Amino acid sequence: MFRRRARADREFREAQREALALLWMLAREPLPFDAVQAEASGSAGAGSDAVVPDFPPAGLRAPSRQDVEGMMMRWTRPLVLDGEVQVCPTCGLYRDWIVFCMRDDLVWLRCRAGHQVQEPRLDAAWYNRNSGPVGHWHPTFEDGLRYLGH
Repeated sequence: MFRRRARADREFREAQREALALLWMLAREPLPFDAVQAEASGSAGAGSDAVVPDFPPAGLRAPSRQDVEGMMMRWTRPLVLDGEVQVCPTCGLYRDWIVFCMRDDLVWLRCRAGHQVQEPRLDAAWYNRNSGPVGHWHPTFEDGLRYLGH
């Protein structure tokens, strides 16, 4: 019984030593972006015009908030603000909203019937907390509405 315990402890200590040796090896190895920075600084010191490669490539970068007019998301359940359900002032609908967060951080609501109203109680921080990651980029407003089912 005691030998089994000693053998298990020994195997555990050996695994720990191997993991520690692997960590030390990885800590001494230079990272890929360190090599790119070293090459860029070395060629810049030589007096030539060095072009630092874009990382990530332009095709993989998402547009920033300043590059788009706004963002939109679907809000299918009733929108409750300050304890009351938000209702469209024109038609009275209270669910299935499209929520827009514009470049100037104003939040607009659009009901299923197409009526739009600015909502001063909501801001960009609320939008960012409640929206998921951006999944699609649409070239026009109508394409975005069509994608969201409105």
